[in-house]
Amino acid sequence: DESQSALRRYQDMVIGRRNIFALLKYELIILLTSRIPGALGLVLRKIFYPKLLASCGHNPIIGQNVVIRHGSKIRLGDNVVIDDNVVLDAKGDGNEGITIGNDVIIGRNTVFSCKNGSIVIGSNISFGINCIIHSVDESKVVVGDNCPIAAFCYLIGGGNYNYSRTDIPIVKQGIYSKGGIVIEEDVWIGSHVQILDGVTIGRGSIIAAGSAVYRRVRPMSIAGGVPAQTVRKRI
Repeated sequence: DESQSALRRYQDMVIGRRNIFALLKYELIILLTSRIPGALGLVLRKIFYPKLLASCGHNPIIGQNVVIRHGSKIRLGDNVVIDDNVVLDAKGDGNEGITIGNDVIIGRNTVFSCKNGSIVIGSNISFGINCIIHSVDESKVVVGDNCPIAAFCYLIGGGNYNYSRTDIPIVKQGIYSKGGIVIEEDVWIGSHVQILDGVTIGRGSIIAAGSAVYRRVRPMSIAGGVPAQTVRKRI
């Protein structure tokens, strides 16, 4: 809303509520801890970053320059490792935000981004570097337990543009969701995989590197290609 002051818009984008004390706490913690290198930085962020979150389990490890937005809707389990330059953005009005289970590793430069959507990550999961998990307009991206997800993967729930009209730009025609993304437990996703809105990947499946997944993958399948197709079953 351009009629609002820059300060109010900053609070809406970063804090999620217009509370001057919440803003000051956020600014001080980020200023004093986010860029400190080495063991001292890890200790300080372990103490102070949880104060920006809705909840945080035991023994978090948080790297340098980790960005937190709408932290009151971010929940971390035990033994979560967040590498340098990760973004956790739970932005939205009335959405659930970001929930991350136990024993999760989030690789460097990875972005979890909500735009009125929600992201739910199970336990014992690893994300490689430079992944993007994006959830838009009340969609939900869900990743089950025990899933290794390699580098440069892109999961997007929602955010599909309408384009039926030709008299106005596509960007002004609104967006819709096909139901988000569900990745069931024990799924291995190779590097550079794209998983689009409306997809469910069944339990125990493997997605080959470089694949683009447009439709459901049944449990215990090995799938690959653009678009991804089942190559064979594991059982």
